[in-house]
Amino acid sequence: MPKTASLFTPTLQTGMGAIPHSQGTTFRVWAPAAEAVSVVGPFNDWNHTAHPLAHEADGYWAADFAGLGPGTEYKFWLQTPAGELQRNDPYAREVTHSAGNSVVPTHDFDWEDDQFQMPAWNELVIYELHVGTFYAPDPDKPGTFLDVIEKLGFLQELGVNAIEIMPPTEFPGGRSWGYNPAHPFALETDYGGPLAFKELVKAAHRHGIAVILDVVYNHFGPGDLDLWQFDGWSENDGGGIYFYNDWRAETPWGHNRPDYGRDAVRAYIRDNALMWLEDYRVDGLRCDSISHIRNVDGSSDPSRDLPEGWSLMQWINEEIRRHMPWKITIAEDLLGNEFITKAPEEGGQGFSTQWDSAFVYPIRDALTTPHDADRSMPAVAEAISKVYNGDAFQRVIYTESHDEVANGKARVTEEIMPGNASSWFPKKRSTLGAALVFTAPGIPMLFQGQTMLADGSFSDDQPLDWGRADEHQGLVHLYRDLIGLRRNLQGHTRGLLGQHTEVFHVNDEDKVLAFRRWSDGDGGPGDTTIVLANFADTAHESYTIGVPGGGHWRVRFNSDWQGYDQEFGNFESTDTHSQEGEYDGLPCHAAFGLAPYSVLIISQEPA
Repeated sequence: MPKTASLFTPTLQTGMGAIPHSQGTTFRVWAPAAEAVSVVGPFNDWNHTAHPLAHEADGYWAADFAGLGPGTEYKFWLQTPAGELQRNDPYAREVTHSAGNSVVPTHDFDWEDDQFQMPAWNELVIYELHVGTFYAPDPDKPGTFLDVIEKLGFLQELGVNAIEIMPPTEFPGGRSWGYNPAHPFALETDYGGPLAFKELVKAAHRHGIAVILDVVYNHFGPGDLDLWQFDGWSENDGGGIYFYNDWRAETPWGHNRPDYGRDAVRAYIRDNALMWLEDYRVDGLRCDSISHIRNVDGSSDPSRDLPEGWSLMQWINEEIRRHMPWKITIAEDLLGNEFITKAPEEGGQGFSTQWDSAFVYPIRDALTTPHDADRSMPAVAEAISKVYNGDAFQRVIYTESHDEVANGKARVTEEIMPGNASSWFPKKRSTLGAALVFTAPGIPMLFQGQTMLADGSFSDDQPLDWGRADEHQGLVHLYRDLIGLRRNLQGHTRGLLGQHTEVFHVNDEDKVLAFRRWSDGDGGPGDTTIVLANFADTAHESYTIGVPGGGHWRVRFNSDWQGYDQEFGNFESTDTHSQEGEYDGLPCHAAFGLAPYSVLIISQEPA
């Protein structure tokens, strides 16, 4: 028999969705076209008369019921002009599966002694991963949040201090990249759900690793999407109350762009962002395709702009900065728009930093171009020098990401030599690119498997082969050394944490480039760090570049060291004393041995 409803108005909680408390659960939903709303589920044999909601105002409905605690499966029943509808809770934090029922969540979780401190943004090293394929002990099943925990020790030893997780919210089926969110507030069931995700965040923090979550607000769905025509109302066959119902709905993923002009939808997206940061304690958000939130086509055509999309993200960033200024927000816009990371009070959108196409495209081109003569050192120099709003860390730089290694593209090594990605040329040129990622101004990012020379293209049904970490342990060592230098763990390369960059040597004939980074004033020992990069298959016994001061200059890193790979040449590049005499516009000069497709990182002892 259905349970009898008990309505406790005095205990009605604030908030949306299912809000459990000591005496019961408050249910609240926005359904302005509905004529009646109730909660149904196995607990009342799906009887819509047993647990009715009362109309509040502005299309909101709510009631509080005893006995429907955490773990209760439910849906909303709506009487609408379009007939009777059953819908999952738009705010559901847990579902049985993407086409199943909503579940009243539990807020009980023991965070124990979690007092994690976000690393300074200029010290961040980000590792992008996909939960389903990062580590999957059973190749017939996607990996889970708990499986990711098993490999946090590897990432910690590597020196990574932030993981960026591709969208893990509930999507149709068990395998997806995650950019088709069906239930934006719920964690993917096949990954382990909300409690397992909290365990991952807690474990990452214990390893000194921040968690950055990829969120998708440029579209919802398209599959298993109960938000679609949620309360029966729509226009032009559009998506109803949660979506634009005109030309503004059009996206590359369907006619499913949220209506950024409706207050309830704006609050829905704002609540989602704050939930991850507050309740799940994630340390930052990476927002997918911001260009498609501010513009219908993801372009710079002002006639197609969505000003309410711009103001929505501005509002969210202001909220985060006001209450949690240490948490990072990362935009994927990829159009080189510095207003994305400019402060809101200056008319900007207020993101902390953004993925930078001005780095990845020219650098990948330089690495994958077959003939040395066709590489452009001025283009590489420009990619290295780029900053937004005068801040070296308002961009995230990388040579591989989920977008760059799929959709008709492949790993850098695979692009260089298809079918033979583990041979000398791919290894040399891909590690040349990696050295630039960790020395150029910006926040460096790796994509899963990059350190172990993963080949081919990314696919959501192909888990990483962790045997490659042993097979290519020398290259893993190379990345560990680069990360240590980038984070200045030995105290010799503070310049890589600094705001200042000068590309002072560009040799387009020999395809050699040098730049320096420094942190304070004019730099100096322990601070100024010089990077010398050879983009050609030619060795130089003694290559001369300018240096900013006299004294002993030490080679901290040589990517040609045979300890990194037995096929590398072990080309000698020794420490040297500089000589007085202007060179490259600097007061002194020094010469170094330089191997083909190699990078040297050079600095002086701290004063």
